[in-house]
Amino acid sequence: MKKFRTIISAFLIAAAIPATCAADDNSQDGARYIFYFIGDGMGMGPVMAAQNYNRSILGNESPLTMMRMPVVAWCQTYSFSSPVTDSAAAGTALATGTKTRNGMLGMGPDTTAVTSIASELHDRGYGIGLVTTVAADDATPGAFYAHVPSRKMSYEIDIQGVESGYEYIAGASYGGFNDKDGNPTDLRQRIDEAGIELLYGASALGEHSARRVMLFGDETAQPWDVSYTIDSVAGALTLPAMTADCLAHLQKYTPDRFFMMVEGGNIDHALHANDGGAAIKEVLNFDQALAMAFDFYRQHPDETLIVVTADHDTGGFALGSNYLGYNNKLEVFDHQRVSKEAFSDYCKSILKSRRIYTWDDMKEYLADKLGLFGALEVSPEREQQLKEMFDITFEQRNSHDQKTLYANFNQFAVEVFRTLNDLAGVGFTTTHHSGNPVPLFAVGAGADVFKGFNNNSELPGKILELAR
Repeated sequence: MKKFRTIISAFLIAAAIPATCAADDNSQDGARYIFYFIGDGMGMGPVMAAQNYNRSILGNESPLTMMRMPVVAWCQTYSFSSPVTDSAAAGTALATGTKTRNGMLGMGPDTTAVTSIASELHDRGYGIGLVTTVAADDATPGAFYAHVPSRKMSYEIDIQGVESGYEYIAGASYGGFNDKDGNPTDLRQRIDEAGIELLYGASALGEHSARRVMLFGDETAQPWDVSYTIDSVAGALTLPAMTADCLAHLQKYTPDRFFMMVEGGNIDHALHANDGGAAIKEVLNFDQALAMAFDFYRQHPDETLIVVTADHDTGGFALGSNYLGYNNKLEVFDHQRVSKEAFSDYCKSILKSRRIYTWDDMKEYLADKLGLFGALEVSPEREQQLKEMFDITFEQRNSHDQKTLYANFNQFAVEVFRTLNDLAGVGFTTTHHSGNPVPLFAVGAGADVFKGFNNNSELPGKILELAR
């Protein structure tokens, strides 16, 4: 296999940093335990919104875990083909040190396979764990083991995951169990032949006995994600639970050295939906998982490295909007108990049933699940706008969908969540990605090398050099 040429090139650039800034004293022996936390779509807007919510609404005097790390920096995210990256190109840069075209995974722009730091470290004897709240063959986790010209090649990505030899892979599911016609593939057989223990659901946490484990959310479906934190789905996998499970697994089988990539994938899904409340809860969930790694670091400070960043910014999320001016009222999101996706599904179920559903019925639901017309006051003008869109959607059945990367929302759902965001004083510029830089936080052995303004393709080389 081609060995990490691009990462080494990237590190040669990083090596030009003055020695006084290159590393702290703990880096002399290198890092035996490496944590790479990636908040998918987590620009600085969602981070600050979560921090403000954490401080002013939850009443926590201590900042988010990521904000307590001594190294705070920035990272550029552009791809080889565009100033606004997609997740595949960004994941490839973060995993391999190679800038590539949007849509390509684990390959350079000329379709030459490039090697990830996870693969390189595995060859060195590190245990490898990959954890995500979205599909385990989605762009970010897939970039750490797959080499395909298109991120849509689920079966091929999945087979390469099986062949990777990694000790632990967890997420919503794999997409390659069935072909495009819905017929079963040989993926399950390939997993079994590789000696991988395939498990499903939260009940399987801690129940595995093989060295190699794949833990997925639901055996009966192949979902996009493990469900939003805000939806409180009973029995669903969560990022903190999967992180703890992976950490325990690696400590059991590879206690001397391990590498973990932990992705908060649902942050991106919520931001694509322009769902401010769900996005904040996903960042908090991500930070709770990060706290476990931070606790581990405090027990092994000379041997641990934690790097936290994002693959890109999604949504152009901002604290502040024309609706509230110089104010935020994030307490609005305390009344939100369903995600925009769950609400949209509820609306679709009403339309599908064709039952009579009145505006008063909807107001009762909105008061219960979102606080609107209950704990949250809605102006007569805004109510009129919502009712008009309700009539178009449910009586005339003539609304148009807002299409985003992971879901389609009818116009009534869009207007309801625009109202909720306005009341909270948050705003979005797009339902896609943006070219904004993303934050980077780090602590541990050699963490000082990440200070300053980074390029995402530089990070893998720096991490690899700091590994023992």
